Amino acid sequence: MIHSLFLINNAGDIFLEKHWKSVISRSVCDYFFEAQEKAMEPDNVPPVIRTPHHYLINIYRDKIFFVSVIQTEVPPLFVIEFLHRVAEMFQDYFGDCSEVAIKDNVVIVYELLEEMLDNGFPLATESNILKELIKPPTILRSMVNSITGSSNVGETLPTGQLSTVPWRRAGVKYTNNEAYFDVVEEIDAILDKSGTTVFAEIQGVIDACVKLSGMPDLTLSFMNPRLLDDVSFHPCVRFKRWESERVLSFIPPDGNFRLMSYHVNAQNLVAIPVYVRQNISFFESGSSGRLDITLGPKQTMGKTVECVVVTVHMPKVVLNANLTATQGNYTYDPVTKILVWDIGKLNQQKLPNLKGSLSLQSGAPKPEENPSLNIDLKIQQLAISGLKVNRLDMYGEKYKPFKGVKYVTKAGKFQVRT
Repeated sequence: MIHSLFLINNAGDIFLEKHWKSVISRSVCDYFFEAQEKAMEPDNVPPVIRTPHHYLINIYRDKIFFVSVIQTEVPPLFVIEFLHRVAEMFQDYFGDCSEVAIKDNVVIVYELLEEMLDNGFPLATESNILKELIKPPTILRSMVNSITGSSNVGETLPTGQLSTVPWRRAGVKYTNNEAYFDVVEEIDAILDKSGTTVFAEIQGVIDACVKLSGMPDLTLSFMNPRLLDDVSFHPCVRFKRWESERVLSFIPPDGNFRLMSYHVNAQNLVAIPVYVRQNISFFESGSSGRLDITLGPKQTMGKTVECVVVTVHMPKVVLNANLTATQGNYTYDPVTKILVWDIGKLNQQKLPNLKGSLSLQSGAPKPEENPSLNIDLKIQQLAISGLKVNRLDMYGEKYKPFKGVKYVTKAGKFQVRT
């Protein structure tokens, strides 16, 4: 299965490597660096790269590439899912899946990787099992370990390891019993110059934070479950119940976990939350051009669109930008040729506008194509697909838990062509 794992930062430095079977030379990553160079953007690196003797399967999370080396043919999604589990475990243990956090806790990182894979095959990937095996780092524990020379690895086998419910440890007790669910949706869309939708889909997840005593059995129902396509569940969900009744029935893991992910592919169901009026032109005579961009909210069900950022990758001949923004501020990097306009919140009464002139390299030919706009945004308390949680019921325990649901819509790959 998985022979080796390399962690690579944005600068192309391999800052951690782990081998389970035989040691594979770092030179195998040269094929990955080649693909990275061609891709230009980190998100565009192919997830599966074939080499003469290996397959390199990778993901990009928190400015880190997780690159696994495979010598035999395996289902790629199986390996990709495992790599995401590794990244999530680092996030869970250290509060941050960054290069600094991993380097600061390198001993625990190696202990976790040793437990998560056995001879290259996934073994323990549930957070509650790993936390019983390997205690999460604290300042006091780190000091005691450095003085006594002991490690974070527990001496007893976790109770969940032998249970029919391996994702939940036995004997959980809380003073305050609560269950929170976050419905997070990302819109991937391409709009043409006139504002018509060329492509649109929604990728959604339901993240849960459940802190309930005992062994509760939960049922989560939706107002409109038929919206959902291509659903993927945490192992705790009873799939047959979903197929027959379209409700989620499960014994939850303790703490934070991803309950499900889903797609909404029907283009007529995808509401576009902003509209863009733009005009970017380069003049045939003279070394200049014009830029004019206006954004406004649309189909937001009365919610405020916030954290709006417009990014434009300008052609190489653009030397500088002399622009005026009616809201927010802009920066133009003449080296990377990236224009970033940070707007903030959209105001319905006064629409933000950015316009001005572009300075081009003298004597250079006019750019053949106009650049596209990449838009980032966030809308609180709105699931843009219209998905709504109907109710959460609990069985098997007598207390009444506190329950809460939060909705967030974000932009994924949201592009406007000019």
